Amino acid sequence: MHGLMSSPRTIATARLSLLPPGREQLPELIRLKTDEAVFGFMLHGTRSAERVREELEDDIAFWQVRGYGTWSVFLRESGDFLGIAGLMERPDGRGVAVRFALWPACRGKGYAREAARAALDFGHAAGLGRIIGVARETNHASRAVLMDIGMRECDEFENRGHRMIVYESFAPA
Repeated sequence: MHGLMSSPRTIATARLSLLPPGREQLPELIRLKTDEAVFGFMLHGTRSAERVREELEDDIAFWQVRGYGTWSVFLRESGDFLGIAGLMERPDGRGVAVRFALWPACRGKGYAREAARAALDFGHAAGLGRIIGVARETNHASRAVLMDIGMRECDEFENRGHRMIVYESFAPA
């Protein structure tokens, strides 16, 4: 686990820059996380601005303790903020999950797939042997992303009346 802390935390993919969250990103994160079209599907739904501020502080602290976490995702070409992607310990005890939430305008361009793949690879390289992903049964786009990055369906559960599908990925041997 020691090597985790010294690993670079910024990721550049073909089209994206993934940066650990900083306080300067708060306005963009508030816009994203209070938007029903983006965060309505997430585990606890849309957030209040105050909750987004608390989550940002939690995300910054999580990075300091774990050496991984949630990134803010930017388009390299323009610097535009696209959303978030990363790794977070699920509050229900199921484990560390890959998560992603990008603006609806980003859909169909492969950005979520690119960001989620980068997060998954980073997590395995950082020593996480098993990473999960969770999506509503009806969220076909997110399920497709999880499958496209090599995750396999392994479980399901009910959450607030929705059937949730759990996917898993194991670190390469």
